[in-house]
This record gives sequence, structure tokens and C-alpha cells, in this order.
Amino acid sequence: MFKRTLILTLMLSALSWAQQTGPKGTPSPEGQTQTKLNILNVCRPSAEDQAEIKNVFAKVAAKPVFGRDFEISRGRTSVKDAPESKFVRLRRDMTPESPLMTTQYSMSTDATNTVELLVLRSRDAKDFHEIALEDHVSSGSASPLAILSVDTPVTRIRLERLGKRSIVLARCPDADQSAYEPLFRDAADLMARYRKAMGLRKAFRADIGWLSAEGATKPEGAKHRDLKK
Repeated sequence: MFKRTLILTLMLSALSWAQQTGPKGTPSPEGQTQTKLNILNVCRPSAEDQAEIKNVFAKVAAKPVFGRDFEISRGRTSVKDAPESKFVRLRRDMTPESPLMTTQYSMSTDATNTVELLVLRSRDAKDFHEIALEDHVSSGSASPLAILSVDTPVTRIRLERLGKRSIVLARCPDADQSAYEPLFRDAADLMARYRKAMGLRKAFRADIGWLSAEGATKPEGAKHRDLKK
């Protein structure tokens, strides 16, 4: 009885090994951890990706209508082997009728660059999760207040979609991007519209001045105020 059981066990083990190997005994990838790598062509996105960005721009093109809730914050960050940076951030909630849920603007600066970032988050994630518009300016070429006083062109567009890969379009000095100029113009127009609608050059001016010690610093604890233009 023991001998018959042992033979049966050996036969089942052989069958199991055969099912897990290829024709030449190579282990099958089934059951093994697989890594999927997506490579983004940020300089020359496909026509399909361009259409996705354009569709999102059309959905958020209407004049923004903000709700009453907002949040202002500022701070300092330090990371090992990187220059210390300061940031200010403004978040505005949108009305329930808006296709957007929140709008967030931030400006950060260090010894090298000053970065503006506008993030628009969708209310319906089936359309898209969020779109981010970004521009970079050399810290030595202009102060944060000077950057805010003009409509700096957008240099990077990033579209995030749930369950799908990201879509990115960025300025690449060594690439011919003439075909993408309409998207960059639309992004710059959208950024300019939100700078104005959020009152960044008035209600937010003192916080931006704090980045470079320009203008008066807000009294401690004065974190909420009326954002009327």
C-alpha cells in the first residue's frame, strides 16, 4: 500500500512540474511577480494622448466658480543633498455644479528654481483624476512677486487618470515641438485664467512676498482671510 501511494505521489509531482515548465523545462512566468514598465514620451506624445489633453482642457475651460471653503498654507522643506526650499499653497473648493472638485495653486522656490504649479482635480474620476500645469523660472532671473505679476508660459502638462498611465507633455529644448504649440497655448491661457480668478496678485500677494522676504510678513496666526479680488 505504501509503495502504491509513493508511486502515485511521484506521478502527481511530475505532472505538476510539467504544467509549470515550458517545452524545454524553462520555468513558466505564471505565478511569478511580473513588472510592467511604462515609458512616457514627454517630448512627443502620440496623437491619441494629445486628444486626451485637449478633451480635458475643454471640460475645464469654463470660468471657475469657487465655493466658500479655502485653505492657505506656507512652509519650509529641507531634503538631504538638496537645497532648502520655501513654499506657499492655496486650495479652493469648487461649487457642486462645477466639473472640478478642488483647485490648488502653489509656488515654491529654492536657490536654483522657482516653480508655479496649478492642479485641477475632477469631481468625476471617470473623466480624469487631475491635470497639473507647471512652469519653471530661474530663481536668479526674477523674484516670486515678479513671476506672479506676469503670465509665465506653462512648460509641463501632466494628466492623471485612474487605472491608466499618465500623459505628459513637457518643453524639450532639443526637440521640434511645433505640433504641440496649440496645447501649450491652451495650458498657458488656462493658467492665466486661474491666476486671475483666484486673486493671486492681490489676496495672495503677501504670502508670495514671504518667499523672498519681499513685502510685509503676515502676523502669526493670520491664516484665513477674505479672498475677494
